[in-house]
Amino acid sequence: MATTVNIHEAKTHLSRLLARVAEGEEIVIAKAGRPVAVLSPVETPPQPRAPGHDAETVAISPDFDAPLEEFDP
Repeated sequence: MATTVNIHEAKTHLSRLLARVAEGEEIVIAKAGRPVAVLSPVETPPQPRAPGHDAETVAISPDFDAPLEEFDP
């Protein structure tokens, strides 16, 4: 369940709240008890792919760039 804080507390303690969000917590910011915004962690982007990872599993035919036969429907 998300923690709810009022706008004044959010402005005063933004750095602390962001540290909690970085740990995975979700924070709801409310005005007069009504939710107006949500602070939530950003999904980390996937790691870049390493070239050659599938070098042993992919096979390319020596004639892969040969002209194709004519197709007549």
